[in-house]
Amino acid sequence: MKQMSLPLGEILPEIVLVVGTIVTLLWALFAPRRLQAATALVALAVLAVTAVVTGLLLADPPGATFFGTYAADATALWAKIIIIAGTAIAVALSVDWFRADPRHGELYTLILFAALGSTLMAGATDLMELIVGILLSSASGFALAGFHRRSAAAGEAAIKFFLVGGLATSSLLFGSALLFGLSGTTVYAGMAAGLSGGDATALAVAFALVSVGLAYKLGAVPVHTWVPDVAQGSPAPMAGFLTAIPKVGSLIALARLAVALGDSPVGWRPMVAGLAAATMTLGNLAALWQDDVRRLLGWSAVSMTGYGLMGIVAIGRSDLAVPSILYFLLTYVVANLAAFGVVVELRGRTDIASYAGLGRSHPLLATALLLAFLSFVGIPPLAGFVAKLQLFLATIDAGYTWLAVLAVANTVVSLFYYLRVLGPCYFEERPTIALPVLGWRAAAATLTSAAALVVLGIGAQPLLDAFANVGLLPR
Repeated sequence: MKQMSLPLGEILPEIVLVVGTIVTLLWALFAPRRLQAATALVALAVLAVTAVVTGLLLADPPGATFFGTYAADATALWAKIIIIAGTAIAVALSVDWFRADPRHGELYTLILFAALGSTLMAGATDLMELIVGILLSSASGFALAGFHRRSAAAGEAAIKFFLVGGLATSSLLFGSALLFGLSGTTVYAGMAAGLSGGDATALAVAFALVSVGLAYKLGAVPVHTWVPDVAQGSPAPMAGFLTAIPKVGSLIALARLAVALGDSPVGWRPMVAGLAAATMTLGNLAALWQDDVRRLLGWSAVSMTGYGLMGIVAIGRSDLAVPSILYFLLTYVVANLAAFGVVVELRGRTDIASYAGLGRSHPLLATALLLAFLSFVGIPPLAGFVAKLQLFLATIDAGYTWLAVLAVANTVVSLFYYLRVLGPCYFEERPTIALPVLGWRAAAATLTSAAALVVLGIGAQPLLDAFANVGLLPR
């Protein structure tokens, strides 16, 4: 059986990423200051090779490997492609932003390690493997959030990120230990059998504790408080990265854990539904009052997590659940990085008033922001429309119509705060002083991401077909 072997070829993307990250680090350490920016090219080359290797494995996904503790199935492979694409965009946004930092080459090593942590979370079918992925992603994320070492705002964001992460990770460890005690194993494949007939209350507590750890990486209630602070205070390219990429691994990880629990008496489905409802509602209501675009995007990221959790609720009851999760993650990552890309290209300008007249002074950037925000809302033919539609249909199919109705109401609310930014862009006078922009690399990454939202929306069906036959617990 595949899971009873150690075939390194089945985890070749991870091996390439690890080796490439070490090469990137060595380049950053020994390259002179004038060549630090070239580290980005090394990182992009590593991501390109990883993407190629991942694509080759997609032709015949290996399934479970390493004694069933890790998945190299289609779901994990697609998640890796989403993570790689988002990471490449973040690298492109970072070059000009960090150019003044004499040793900013080391940043790209941290980015690659954070991406590796997310891929490990997406493939984990064992609680210990999941913990390793979360710790790697978090440790790298703390450093990325505070990479502007002389910035008080970045330092504050990193400290809040770290403190909330410490509490959430402790919860994850306690929950994992309790699940191990109840089931006698940390491997998901054997967990369902081990939990049958177990104490329902203890199982519910264990799942809740593990969910808190994953909710932290998702930016979901009740451990969401770091998201708006990191979005506002950390370096803008890293704000886009940290509020998007970890969601990919953690949402897939939560989906795999939910499948492992199956129809056990834990009652995890109502728990996740309540978490989704609270997260999307709080995120949207808090965003209504924000005058800082980056903080607004942070609360928007919280609300989008609530929509993503709807797909978890539908797992096991709707065939649309897993495809809708994958497509949602793809569209959200692209839209979030496009929105933060506009902030990056505008050299970090973040007050809503500073966006007045952007449609006249920088029409392409205004268009990118427009496409990103309308995709968040779910306006056709953009990718966000298809993503939300699939999530709503999956939720209704699972018997949670009330949650879908609440999500529609939240979507209407979100339109108001996005229009608070878009309105001045197009309907207020251009400022007397033109807004300076950062550079062509950030502009190219931003505009490419925005254009991808249109392409992904129009060409959604082939992707949905590709996602249709994926699973969560391979054999």
